[in-house]
Amino acid sequence: GNIEILNLDMKPGNTLKVKGKISADTVGFSINLGRSSKDLALHFNPRFNESVIVCNSKCSDSWQAEHRDRHLSFFRGCTVKFFIEMLSDKFRVKLPDGHEVCFPNRHGYSKISYISILGGLKVISFKL
Repeated sequence: GNIEILNLDMKPGNTLKVKGKISADTVGFSINLGRSSKDLALHFNPRFNESVIVCNSKCSDSWQAEHRDRHLSFFRGCTVKFFIEMLSDKFRVKLPDGHEVCFPNRHGYSKISYISILGGLKVISFKL
């Protein structure tokens, strides 16, 4: 159940709420925010096989330096809710247990128009 939206209107101060059920057999999933699939401000990628959350950005289809957070507080088969707040200088992702993963707004985007949710997350609700 992959989702791709090309006309999102997310600006600093906005919070995106994503609720979904993680597949029981998934390796991971990703929530991607940016201008296109080739230009991502935030790639949020929990990987269950590595027990890590990888965050990254992409510029002209080239990945940049990874940020790894070992705080994987959710698991396969569970229902989760993520709050992704866009600030002028960073993104703050609040995990289901309240832990926050911060990632810089490396491109300095003032508007996010693209989102994709890929992999083993079945979206239940989505609100900006």
